[in-house]
Amino acid sequence: MKVWLDILTPKQANFFGELQRRLESSGVKTFLTTREYREVNELIQIKGMKATQIGRHGGKDLEDKLVESSNRVSALAKVVGEEDIDEAISFASPEAARVAFGLKMPHYCVSDSPHAEAVSKLTVPLSVKLFTPWIIPVAAWTRYGIHPRDLVRYRALDPMAWLPHYKGDSKVLDSLKLDPSKPVILVRTPEEYASYLSDRNETIASSVADTVAKLVEVNGAASQIIILPRYEGQGERFAKRFGNRVIVPEHVVDAITLMRISSVFLGGGGTMTAEAALLGVPVISYYPGEPTFVEKFLINYGLVERILDSGRIAQRTHSICVSQEFREFCQRKSKRLVESMEDPIRVIVRKIKR
Repeated sequence: MKVWLDILTPKQANFFGELQRRLESSGVKTFLTTREYREVNELIQIKGMKATQIGRHGGKDLEDKLVESSNRVSALAKVVGEEDIDEAISFASPEAARVAFGLKMPHYCVSDSPHAEAVSKLTVPLSVKLFTPWIIPVAAWTRYGIHPRDLVRYRALDPMAWLPHYKGDSKVLDSLKLDPSKPVILVRTPEEYASYLSDRNETIASSVADTVAKLVEVNGAASQIIILPRYEGQGERFAKRFGNRVIVPEHVVDAITLMRISSVFLGGGGTMTAEAALLGVPVISYYPGEPTFVEKFLINYGLVERILDSGRIAQRTHSICVSQEFREFCQRKSKRLVESMEDPIRVIVRKIKR
């Protein structure tokens, strides 16, 4: 048996890295593909994974997205068609779903993002099964055409696939020359190139810059502000505007290691928000869109605060940095939540092998 895994984002590299390890340890062969996208390529290299790079990220322009996706479908069809694949698995990759459908192989979809309408419409109807966290309502998925019996819901948030096995990398802290006596404020930029936010690119970029400016004004002297950009060019803009008042890593770094030593994490609504919350790190979400199901769950559980005003973000960040009691509170709550969750990889492997 041979399974094809298509990796498009850093989250997928973490999730599918663990899935690959578990599949191969049970005798299942795997074939990994990815695309040209700085964050993913560097993370795959850091993790020592081997993936065939096919196609590239389409950027923020809708026409470019369409062209690059079409080119990638054509290229994948040739490569995958020669690999004798039995099953395909992706995190709602439109190219993987289309190629699997065209080559008559079952496509399994993993997703916690029904708010990503474009990719969901292109992948969910072509999937034999959809794996998703239990907190996402069935109706959020059936509207895309999948039958409820084809939903497999696991009692876990996706980072539970890799966080329990993550060893970390202490060299990251040395490379950034961090001062252990100063609190760390870790900032992740939002997914501003995503199709579901494509009409707000400029607004989002301006809002993030304003937030960082307020953080520097209120917390800069007493804290270390680290910016983790998503795309090429973002980091350069922050470095040019704020200079040595912020730290912008030149290459992709082990973000989980940074989270573990951070006093507070500012998330743009993506996977790192859930990672930080499950690690017991105080989290402020400044995601500009409607809160996702995952974010709503973590807000209601008390592990994430949602603040959109840059001034209030800066002030709340300052109060968290000086409160060891609040961090201990978050750690206790996250520990209870983590202990209530199951292993999503085990659920997926069991269903696939069956």
